[in-house]
Amino acid sequence: FPASGALWGLDFFVCARAQPFLSRLRYRRKSLSRAPLSGNLSPIPPGSSQPLLAFGNGSPIRSSVSPTFRGRKRLSSEQNVPYDVKRQRFHSPHHESTAVHPTVPLRDERRYSIPGAITPSLFPTHYIPDLVRCVPPLQETSFLEPREITLPVAKDKLSQQVLDLFQECQQQACDLKKKELCRTELQREIQRIYPQSRLFLVGSSLNGFGTRSSDGDLCLVVTEEPVNQKTEARYILSLVQNHFSTRLSSYIERPQLIRAKVPIVKFRDKVSCVEFDLNVNNVVGIRNTFLLRTYAYLENRVRPLVLVVKKWASHHDINDASRGTLNSYSLVLMVLHYLQTLPEPVLPSLQKKYPNSFSPSMQLHLVHQASCTIPPYLSKNGATLGDLLLGFLKYYATEFDWNSQMISVREAKAIPRPNGIEWRNKFICVEEPFDGTNTARAVHEKQKFDMIKDEFLKSWHRLHNVRDLNSILPLRATIQKR
Repeated sequence: FPASGALWGLDFFVCARAQPFLSRLRYRRKSLSRAPLSGNLSPIPPGSSQPLLAFGNGSPIRSSVSPTFRGRKRLSSEQNVPYDVKRQRFHSPHHESTAVHPTVPLRDERRYSIPGAITPSLFPTHYIPDLVRCVPPLQETSFLEPREITLPVAKDKLSQQVLDLFQECQQQACDLKKKELCRTELQREIQRIYPQSRLFLVGSSLNGFGTRSSDGDLCLVVTEEPVNQKTEARYILSLVQNHFSTRLSSYIERPQLIRAKVPIVKFRDKVSCVEFDLNVNNVVGIRNTFLLRTYAYLENRVRPLVLVVKKWASHHDINDASRGTLNSYSLVLMVLHYLQTLPEPVLPSLQKKYPNSFSPSMQLHLVHQASCTIPPYLSKNGATLGDLLLGFLKYYATEFDWNSQMISVREAKAIPRPNGIEWRNKFICVEEPFDGTNTARAVHEKQKFDMIKDEFLKSWHRLHNVRDLNSILPLRATIQKR
């Protein structure tokens, strides 16, 4: 994106320039203000403090978000608000009132560079961002075309094939616009239930590794306090699912509550035809989105290599956590780890090199700013994209010790597997850079693990012999799917 004011997920797409585009997609609200946004994030209105309660496993939560577990029955304490707006994008044609569930307000989300804003403890008061940066910042409006990102020069056929695939399949500005427009309207709808909540676009849509076919990942933040994913998150998502099913059925298709470790609501937007996964308070996803975004733009070989690896894994059916194989996040971390462990590294550990910029305790509204201050990394490794792809396959086929080692991007090396319960009976261990969990925990069957290892080995041999990407990934069919 162009290197202008850095805004992100909250409201930066809602501006006057968006209205022609909104109209063409039937997203336009008749009451949408024509005044453009200022350069600052809108502060969330303060609220009165709430007493703490014990819930579930004894962890404290705010009384304002404690679930009632009474289904659809409305309590007398629940407030009603008039629902007298005309039918519009994502809005119900009905005029009934909507139950409002107050939540603990988030901290003021004003930038710390303006008078009265919060000064983060992670930065000294005299902190000045480095003007030499490599990550294109998010800006006030995404409706300008993104600036060109310099790609590596292909010196051989295999490298050129990787570049061609990347250019054909990478997420386009129009794809991101559609997702952000949906996020904006969904946030407005969800705020009818939780008025002080915020909805964030996260994952591959925003981290630089998205493709034309990438789904949209959304994180609903309702409170600063941790949320019990087994109880509180499911309750909140059940309200969201019910709201989508009863009031937004004209626009949202198949809202389904998935009771996973991190529960989600899956649904499809009928207008944009984008599939979405929505979670509650999984804030580590917001942090790792901007960590990965920094890695994506730190070195110009990273994004093409990650995209071809994701397409390769999907083609060989080893990129589906719901079927016991690797999720896309784990694959990205595996590529980054490989690039960090070369004799001449292509990437450093950002968390080691810039600990303040990627602290797990940084306030959420500052996370996107830190990544924009990181300068480019000048690697002495001159390997081509083709060489790096071959090396990636060889590393996991013959060099990495799956039995005793864990992949760690945080440490920029393979480290010994921990003995905790999370890591027992897991065949692949990939450390989440912020919370230390295993992102590859879905691989819990030996048959699936053997299939993954076997595919690495077979693909390495085939590609090494012919140095043609078609030998492991049919390019024409892949580009058609995108």
